[in-house]
Amino acid sequence: MNALRKLILACAATALALNIALSQDKPATTSYTPQSGQAGKDVVWVPTPQALVDRMLEMAAVTKEDYLIDLGSGDGRTVITAAKRGIRALGIEYNPDMVALSQRNAKEAGVSDMATFVRGDIFEADFSKATVITLFLLPNLNVRLRPTLLDMKPGTRIVSNTFDMGDWQPDDRVDAGADCTSYCRAMKWVIPAKVGGKWRLPNGELQLTQTYQMLSGTLTLDGQDHPISEAKMSGESIAFTAGGKRYTGRVARGAMTGSIDGGGAWSAAYAAN
Repeated sequence: MNALRKLILACAATALALNIALSQDKPATTSYTPQSGQAGKDVVWVPTPQALVDRMLEMAAVTKEDYLIDLGSGDGRTVITAAKRGIRALGIEYNPDMVALSQRNAKEAGVSDMATFVRGDIFEADFSKATVITLFLLPNLNVRLRPTLLDMKPGTRIVSNTFDMGDWQPDDRVDAGADCTSYCRAMKWVIPAKVGGKWRLPNGELQLTQTYQMLSGTLTLDGQDHPISEAKMSGESIAFTAGGKRYTGRVARGAMTGSIDGGGAWSAAYAAN
């Protein structure tokens, strides 16, 4: 009897182990359905209204030449919407169930070749190759990301659902419209080229102080100082008013070149501080 009992127990244990192994082979996320407000690594998940997703992409003026990365991509709707417009897009999401769900959603939408998703921590991931960044994070998380964002290539567009970047004022704001009932506002920033310091002109100098995209300083021409106003960077584009004239131009490889409203051209070379 003892031998028979041992045999029965051994068979039962084998069957149990087999059942466990089989269940582990099946994807745990097959029927996963996220719940609005569920906890995440750094923030609870709330889906971005589709109306706002559309407005965010329009605000960023995305084209097929862009590479969009969504930080904290959730169920993948922003990435998939971009992919449907012919834009290569990547979602970085910490929750593996969300990643799997997003991949299924992309496959069902027929855009798996354009919309990809990876599991990762947005504070450790490399998203430097993006030309457009989208996010829906709390302000303190945006501020943590801010130094990394500001080191991205000038002209990169950052679009945030609802939440700001602290004292870094946005370049544009938009509302989703009547179809949206909550979390219906987005803001855009354009990464500015870094131009703070002294620039030499053929007949003077331009001294600039930069705070994010905003500029202040003095244009000195032929020994006469002109405080600058309405001064701002937009990517590599610069614009300011000095001495009653409006200057516009572009910055590239340590040089500025542009035009003066009313006629004329101007140029400057970086001379450090």
